[in-house]
Amino acid sequence: MQSVIRIGSRESRLAVRQAEIVKEELIRCNPQLSVEIITMKTTGDKILDKSLALIGGKGLFVKELDLALKEGKIDLAVHSLKDMPMEENEEFPILAYGKREDPRDVMIFGPSGTLPSDPVIGTSSRRREIQLQKYYPKAQFRGIRGNVQTRLRKLQEEGYDGTILSAAGLKRLGMEHIIGKYFSVEELIPAAGQGILAIQGSRDLDKNLISCLDHRESRIAAESERAFIRTLDGGCTSPCAAHAQVSGDLVKMCGLYYQEEQEKSIVETICFHASEAKQCAVQFAEKLKRENG
Repeated sequence: MQSVIRIGSRESRLAVRQAEIVKEELIRCNPQLSVEIITMKTTGDKILDKSLALIGGKGLFVKELDLALKEGKIDLAVHSLKDMPMEENEEFPILAYGKREDPRDVMIFGPSGTLPSDPVIGTSSRRREIQLQKYYPKAQFRGIRGNVQTRLRKLQEEGYDGTILSAAGLKRLGMEHIIGKYFSVEELIPAAGQGILAIQGSRDLDKNLISCLDHRESRIAAESERAFIRTLDGGCTSPCAAHAQVSGDLVKMCGLYYQEEQEKSIVETICFHASEAKQCAVQFAEKLKRENG
């Protein structure tokens, strides 16, 4: 059994905190382990003035960590699952899914502490923009990228009235006090995997070391949500969304399909058995696409 585990992480405060959560749980389950965190800047962190669609998508947040895994510089990589490409790396798969934090999206208000009737809302997510339009029909949506601290600085300095972040990240940073408004998962369907930590590593890694990191409900939800998005060919620029709530052996999924040509969004909910989650999620996506394509 390995005595030292090296965890790779992006450099942001949130990414490091997420790696620390995994480190703490690893040591709790394996007191004999020595666990180190190794940080690195990814290409996605370096380019903040362009949308992900223009610079290569979500893969830009993982390729440096994938390379570090391949070169043996780290043993595990910790990611926010929503930031990972939908197609899994066969060489370095997701080995565990951490317990889900609050999956909701939240509004952070700008300097005025409220929104005018025609607000400027900062988001680079089409998924968020399309869903928010029905609540804020007079809003102007402007792109905003960067880690939590960068976005909060831009919110104060660059003329935004509000911006949308995930509750999970703010809660992990102990910053939930800045949240101005929560959106339920029905009001604003989250990104697939939002609130779940993905622990990625080599297939050859001793699974006994990390078995305690894998949360059953998170795995079922993550795999079904990602299967839904993959079936609809939804990448980082797609407004398609899915959220699965797992209760025992029952899964309730809310799915958003966006019909590009008609600029029409369709939201439906389905329930299925956890043992058939991925298959049912795929069938659900195919149904929405067939009936509304």
